[in-house]
Amino acid sequence: MRIGILGTGGMADALGTQWIKAGHEVLFGGRDLGRAEALARRRGGASGSLHQAADFGTDAVLMALPWQAAVDVARQLPLTGRVLIDCTNPVGEGFRLLTAGGPPAAVRLATAAGPETHVVKAFNLCHEDVWRLTPPVFDGRPLGVPVSGDAAEALAVVRQLVRDVGCEPFAAGELDQGAGLLEATAALLIRLWVGEGVDAQSIAPPRESAGPRADAEEVDLSSGPAS
Repeated sequence: MRIGILGTGGMADALGTQWIKAGHEVLFGGRDLGRAEALARRRGGASGSLHQAADFGTDAVLMALPWQAAVDVARQLPLTGRVLIDCTNPVGEGFRLLTAGGPPAAVRLATAAGPETHVVKAFNLCHEDVWRLTPPVFDGRPLGVPVSGDAAEALAVVRQLVRDVGCEPFAAGELDQGAGLLEATAALLIRLWVGEGVDAQSIAPPRESAGPRADAEEVDLSSGPAS
């Protein structure tokens, strides 16, 4: 695949490096061309401006800029028809979700990029160091990566890129709901890991202990956990 990466920070470096190792063509695009060139030189990819990265990514474009800049940047780039992967998290001071009460960050990004851009939320639940692992496997089980989006073809592309870093993609629903859940989950996990210093993995019981699977409309979640 041809993948354009918007940004030159840790997430751009970690995921871009893994995709290059998997055999994909990657162009790192930055607002600072020198940083983009240095990153590409270290990792074996190409470099250019943000505009060039968006133009290059005919198969996928990764938004790896800070969320505060991502929406404005998306308005200015040639993203029509692109699969735009959003790994950003709108988390502010005090681990506050900056989009609370409004659309998720991924939906705002989709609005800014235009109706023909296929935004998929993925890779937002882990620190960059996790994506540097080859592969991210814990207790013998590949890391699961929730993926949220609306277009089937775009989701198929992102699921493959998840597998290419050694992880297992999981369906997280359509963008208007799934992205918000993923961003809120990220805010909680960051609070637990950074703010409280606890192992957030311990909050989820094994699947076999979670009760029988049922369709959402058959489950009443208003009264808390089922007895």
